Amino acid sequence: MSECKECNECNFFCEGADKAPQRSLFNALGMTNEEMERPLVGIVSSYNEIVPGHMNIDKIVEAVKMGVAMAGGTPVVFPAIAVCDGIAMGHQGMKYSLVTRDLIADSTECMALAHHFDALVMVPNCDKNVPGLLMAAARVNVPTIFVSGGPMLAGHVQGKKTSLSSMFEAVGSYSAGTLDKEGLDEFENKACPTCGSCSGMYTANSMNCLTEVLGMGLRGNGTIPAVYSERIKLAKRAGMQVMELYRKNIRPRDIMTEKAFTNALTMDMALGCSTNSMLHLPAIAHECGVTINPDIANGISEKTPNLCHLAPAGKTYMEDLNEAGGVYAVMKELDKKNLLYTDIITCTGKTVGENIKDAKNLNPDIIRPIDNPYSETGGIAVLRGNLAPDTCVVKRSAVAPEMLKHEGPAKCYDCEEDAIEAIKGGKIEAGDVVVIRYEGPKGGPGMREMLNPTSAIMGMGLGSSVALITDGRFSGATRGAAIGHVSPEAAVGGTIALVEDGDIISINIPENTIELKVSDDELARRRAAWKSREPKITTGYLARYASLVTSANTGAILKNLGQ
Repeated sequence: MSECKECNECNFFCEGADKAPQRSLFNALGMTNEEMERPLVGIVSSYNEIVPGHMNIDKIVEAVKMGVAMAGGTPVVFPAIAVCDGIAMGHQGMKYSLVTRDLIADSTECMALAHHFDALVMVPNCDKNVPGLLMAAARVNVPTIFVSGGPMLAGHVQGKKTSLSSMFEAVGSYSAGTLDKEGLDEFENKACPTCGSCSGMYTANSMNCLTEVLGMGLRGNGTIPAVYSERIKLAKRAGMQVMELYRKNIRPRDIMTEKAFTNALTMDMALGCSTNSMLHLPAIAHECGVTINPDIANGISEKTPNLCHLAPAGKTYMEDLNEAGGVYAVMKELDKKNLLYTDIITCTGKTVGENIKDAKNLNPDIIRPIDNPYSETGGIAVLRGNLAPDTCVVKRSAVAPEMLKHEGPAKCYDCEEDAIEAIKGGKIEAGDVVVIRYEGPKGGPGMREMLNPTSAIMGMGLGSSVALITDGRFSGATRGAAIGHVSPEAAVGGTIALVEDGDIISINIPENTIELKVSDDELARRRAAWKSREPKITTGYLARYASLVTSANTGAILKNLGQ
């Protein structure tokens, strides 16, 4: 090869005799000299044939490759895994969902640094796949951009739009005898009509929207439907834009600053995102050297109005948000009251303020104007009290008004399966507080989502009279008085392990409190008698994960060696 000129248009391996062995291996890949001279751009593809949100990612990746090549880079694809939470739900598989976040981050870090890529394009879509790749982006810290696979279109059942959460609730209705087999079959065949991440403001779409807010994805990343051709155009633009980031040396940690995470938490409140964002944002921030204390969420919520009620909180869907102006339109509404930092850089090469300057709210029924919100406070609340000394989380925007304050007797279950059996067996009555424990990050292990029990409660007509509390977590599709991430968890002797059937639990979401009405002396007696349990799983990745994972209130991050 000819000697390389000093410029920012080359890759790490393009010059010098000491790099000749690597170039010989690039020759084995069929690379030309011209390709070897260009910046090497890794494209992290989450394509697989089991996750509906990922089955179209091969087309997104091809479009990204074209964009990179058009802008002067050499695209090289390597894979990332992804679990479908919906398919994993309600069985052993759900233990493997959250834990993949760290596998994805670790494996992407390994691939990116081992092969010395000059820049990266991340192509995720579903739940833990997005935060895992954001964590990796922060670790690797080379110029990086995201483009997701996009959301699914809403289904149509009996003339109404619907989604996966309606499908789960239909199972509860069938169990209660209020929906027949023909009706259940219709939901089964029509609730999920296209590829893409499930159509409500669930975890995948929450995180893809927040990727836009963080400044790591272009406009439309979170909302353009998977089946729209505009999604292919977006992918090409992302491929081209990563080359601009490379030339300007704009890196993830330049973009994902403390101000950017504050913006993300603010938009979280306005959009009514999944409670899982309160696990993922702290974990991503940790990789950026930023600490997010969950208590700050309430301060942000107090001044941030909730502007969107997408499913499961309401009857609108991601396609509706897209048509109404998308994430930028919501940001523009918040900016009317100076609720966002607008002077920070993003992957567009421009500031937040420059990005949203021309955004418009095209449908005030989908995106409420700032002076006519659904509520004056945000969509997520963090609660504290003797039952959750280190906090717990609830999606306030999806709670029926009559359940914002609730007091009732506990009915305790030490795993999800026992709780579902009790709910479907008619053992839960109006006024009860269902407690599901030993499902936390360590105790699960893996902190399973509780969409099955919450959907069963809704489907059986108990959504406005029964609360559910767990040290596990919830799907973004969950609605109702569902309080998760109780910390400390039962497996480490948290108060939730000491609750007994019949104990009165008091929940006050407006005041951000949760109390077990048992005397301190009685709790001390129970705590002295409590014994830790043998781990549910003692081999394989889950056992290693359980030994390293921290509490939900810290984002369920893994301990570093020596901690």
